[in-house]
Amino acid sequence: MSLPLFPVFLKLEARQVLLVGGGRVAASRLPALLASGASVTVVAPEVRDEVAAQPVRVERRAFRPDDLDGAWLVVAAADRETNRAVAEAAERRRVFVNAVDDVQSASVYTAGVLRRGGVTVAVSTEGRAPALAGLLREALEAVLPEDVSAWVEVAARARREQRQAGVPLAQRRPLLLRALEELYESRQEATS
Repeated sequence: MSLPLFPVFLKLEARQVLLVGGGRVAASRLPALLASGASVTVVAPEVRDEVAAQPVRVERRAFRPDDLDGAWLVVAAADRETNRAVAEAAERRRVFVNAVDDVQSASVYTAGVLRRGGVTVAVSTEGRAPALAGLLREALEAVLPEDVSAWVEVAARARREQRQAGVPLAQRRPLLLRALEELYESRQEATS
């Protein structure tokens, strides 16, 4: 049995990310990388037009280990043999790799992601059942309030005020809960 994963959100803005592969799977990974602000280089002998049309640097050739130089993250979305070669080279260089559909070669797994109103929820099955992670994400989407952005605003304001007032950390969560209850009550009164 493996140890549990360390969940983390990466700031990729203006950071170099290598995407190895130019096919359908690579195309499916690209939008999230670009939305995060990553500077993406695509390396593959053949690259789909929809990938090449994106704001990425394209190298139409086979992967070379020196492609990892300067990369913060690599997504291996090619055939299994190439993905394993990428993973081995990434391990030697201490670069995290998401080897798509190859749990043993990956050091990073993507998650089922829900973004709404300044909240990001990610669900992982530690690479064992990605379709289940997607189903769980859909279930969470059904219960996360549409107006969660108002919750984020209340929480951000409360955090600023509590920090300025020197409120101890142990007391902050109950105070936030009260502020959110007040928000809920005021919304209920407005709709009555």
